[in-house]
Amino acid sequence: MINSTSKKIGDTIIALVCLAVIGICLFPMLNILARSLSDPMAIVNRQVSFLPVNSTLDSYRYVFKDPSFSRSMIWTAILTIICTLFSLAITILCAFPLTYPILKGKGIINVLILFTMYFSAGTIPSYILIKSLGILNNPLVLIIPNCLSVFNMIILRSFFYSIPESLKESAELDGANPFTVLVSIYLPLSSAVLATLALFYAVGRWNGFSDALLYLTKADFHPIQLKLYNIINNLSSIEVATQEGAAGGGIPAASDGMKAAAVMFATVPILIVYPWLQRYFIAGVTIGAVKG
Repeated sequence: MINSTSKKIGDTIIALVCLAVIGICLFPMLNILARSLSDPMAIVNRQVSFLPVNSTLDSYRYVFKDPSFSRSMIWTAILTIICTLFSLAITILCAFPLTYPILKGKGIINVLILFTMYFSAGTIPSYILIKSLGILNNPLVLIIPNCLSVFNMIILRSFFYSIPESLKESAELDGANPFTVLVSIYLPLSSAVLATLALFYAVGRWNGFSDALLYLTKADFHPIQLKLYNIINNLSSIEVATQEGAAGGGIPAASDGMKAAAVMFATVPILIVYPWLQRYFIAGVTIGAVKG
């Protein structure tokens, strides 16, 4: 009885700690949401609260009226889908052959792949390489250089190792080639880990902006995060329009509210994707944790 009571108290403490951690993590997002819904004068007077009395959607209207922001959002969504599918294909094609013991040079290939995980050439050599490949200032520069994550490949390869070898052998006895084995056996059994890796790749591409900042000068191909970076650094048309409105007696100091609205506008879409992949994500990240 005492052990049961102690266990309940311990579970309650753990639950409270988890709720506190979640609250701390959500605090910045709630602050941004409050700023985006607060009227400009509240921002000027530093009277922003989590439940603004005079809520307004003016900041969101300014963001939606900017055609470049909407175009950047659509382009980033398309880019994320393309990069996720392409990266998954490359990861599968890299991980599956490494499960074959008869693959010649398997050890050397593993060493070379792991070497790239810990060591990189740096920014300047990468820039020179991309320029020599002719993809500088090209949308392909956002897809090809980072199409493969070695960490994700190792996760997928480890899962492929956990699939019973007898399934592969039985298929090969029936005349199946490696491609048929991959499509008919390995991929259907790997839905959880593939969904997890897809989430990793999608979030990484959606939040990425450094490659576009370094290798792209055409604003038409700027992803949403780079657009948001420019807004926060007073380099976008939204910020310029806000300053002109403030100078002309319009909405004073609305830039903070629009920055917050832009952050929400760029963050919410990728947050919506997570609940759909949550069950696969939980199963995928725990792969290999329990050995039977």
